[in-house]
Amino acid sequence: MRPILIFLSLFLFYFLAVQDAISQRHPFEKIAFGSCNRQDSPQPLWKPIAADHPDLWVWMGDNIYGDSRVMDTLRAKYARQNANLDYQVLKASTPVIGVWDDHDYGINDGGKNFVQKKESRDLMFDFVGIPAQAPERKREGGYTSHTFGKGDQQVKVILLDVRYFRDTLMRENRVYQTNPNGQVLGEEQWKWLENELVKSKAKVNLLVSGSQFLPTEHAYEKWANFPKERERLLQLLASSGVQTPILLSGDRHIAEIMKLEDERFPMGLYEVTSSGMTHTWSGIAEEKNSLRVSELIAKLNYGLATIDWKSKQVVMEIKGENGRVYAQQVIPMTAKRKK
Repeated sequence: MRPILIFLSLFLFYFLAVQDAISQRHPFEKIAFGSCNRQDSPQPLWKPIAADHPDLWVWMGDNIYGDSRVMDTLRAKYARQNANLDYQVLKASTPVIGVWDDHDYGINDGGKNFVQKKESRDLMFDFVGIPAQAPERKREGGYTSHTFGKGDQQVKVILLDVRYFRDTLMRENRVYQTNPNGQVLGEEQWKWLENELVKSKAKVNLLVSGSQFLPTEHAYEKWANFPKERERLLQLLASSGVQTPILLSGDRHIAEIMKLEDERFPMGLYEVTSSGMTHTWSGIAEEKNSLRVSELIAKLNYGLATIDWKSKQVVMEIKGENGRVYAQQVIPMTAKRKK
């Protein structure tokens, strides 16, 4: 019996060593992402997402529709989402990270005055697997960053919290008004973000926000409602010298790809909005967006970023049921710029 045990032990050790070696050689190259997911609705996208074999899944907000000041209600809704069998299959093989937007924050279009924000933040952290002793839990807010890959094939994902510190927005005739001096991130998060960008060694840097970064023309929540904050972000991205910054956003119940091109971003700064995992706009509609370089997509959707390290480019796709591709954009990697 003892020789058999020794043999099995050696075999197990060898198997684990080989698996570890394989995982070390495997480059980090696929990130799937999405937002706006009702925990009590059909969720047909988990199967095609899993079929893409992503190295990471990123929640971008409205991960559940909590909409409650009662934390037991939010907790129960997170539990319902975690009980979804197809989501469990994805989680079993794929790391999950994420950040919230308003509905999982607890109040529609909410900001810094939400009284239960600290308790809600802890539930969101539980949902995306932030360890109990993690330093992120010891500070205010739900922002985090994660770096994946090794050597010169690293990807950094920066998850911005656009709720916890955000100033109030007024709404008139269904149009959100500009808050010219209002804040989105708060000073501590700004300091943290600058440090994350300046010190990043990643070849690809993904910045995630529940609210859209670039659009200025629609009537709904967006960074442009806080013009100083939007401009501050763009200036920081340009001055930090960070390599291949790509913006990811949710919230809108549509999908689209945008490109801002100016003297700061001569090769273009891209944003991919993927929103509507369980529901999208109910009717056919158009919306002005002078930065859009894709079609406006009002179908159930998720995003997929595929990094081609050999060709030094990132292929961004908007995908839907059965893995159908609705839009694609090839983004060349950029070298680190001098500040």
